[in-house]
Amino acid sequence: MSRAENNISGQPLKELLTYGAQQIEQAGIENPARESRMLMAHALGESSDYIFLKRNSMEIVPATTFLACVARRVAHEPMAYITGAQGFWTLDLAVSPATLIPRPDSEAVISSLSGALADKKGAYSFLDLGTGTGCLLLAALDEYPYAWGLGIDINPDAALLAARNARSCDLSHRASFFAGSWDHALKGDVRFDVVISNPPYIPTADLQTLMPDVRLYEPVAALDGGADGMDAYRFLCSRLPFLLSPQGVAIFEIGIHQRPDLQAVAENAGLEVVQVCADLAGIERAVTLKVRT
Repeated sequence: MSRAENNISGQPLKELLTYGAQQIEQAGIENPARESRMLMAHALGESSDYIFLKRNSMEIVPATTFLACVARRVAHEPMAYITGAQGFWTLDLAVSPATLIPRPDSEAVISSLSGALADKKGAYSFLDLGTGTGCLLLAALDEYPYAWGLGIDINPDAALLAARNARSCDLSHRASFFAGSWDHALKGDVRFDVVISNPPYIPTADLQTLMPDVRLYEPVAALDGGADGMDAYRFLCSRLPFLLSPQGVAIFEIGIHQRPDLQAVAENAGLEVVQVCADLAGIERAVTLKVRT
């Protein structure tokens, strides 16, 4: 047993960071020194920049919370679930195991909005289906200060978390969240300027190939897209003619190489692709659709 494990009440900061990095590296996780500092920042309630500046300090700091966090990370629990927070676009969001963790890939959906809605002062209406943390809707509302939107998620805990994020981002006056299956929570002929979604799109057979951080911890219902990964898209595309305003568009996140499959599904539903946006890795990630006229 290491010294850090033997005396958990307090240890020199530098030694704890070294121990954490060693454990994380042995678990096969990338950037172990950075991850150790992030866990220490969370455990001490300090910023990552502060821990970086103090990383060689022999100051005695509490060890118990840090060591517990290291053990969770070594078990491949995602960092965001340990810290309870994740940055997305310009926002800091709370996360929980009820939702997928927001990823930079999904920011391609928000980037696509600028191509679809040129007027940043427009009073647009947004619908976010499968909202999770609310990251897509809240980022969209942050970009369009006169817009409003609804977010729907089948998991009530996700809808509650999204509402909490709206409050923390000072957007609750323009965002409402509901629990329900896709658009079934809506009543009457309600139409929107933009429908956005990051639906489940992983083919069922591929779920076991995902990284353990995802496979073991993130909600399967938000990942499993059926045999070919297209189940959610088939339903969503079938509903768009009834959800979009006359000039409205839908922007969906897709998986790698899924653009042709989504295009076929869209065309069968009377839709057409008007734009494809790549993520920062150059992978086609967001597809903009409209009802064919």
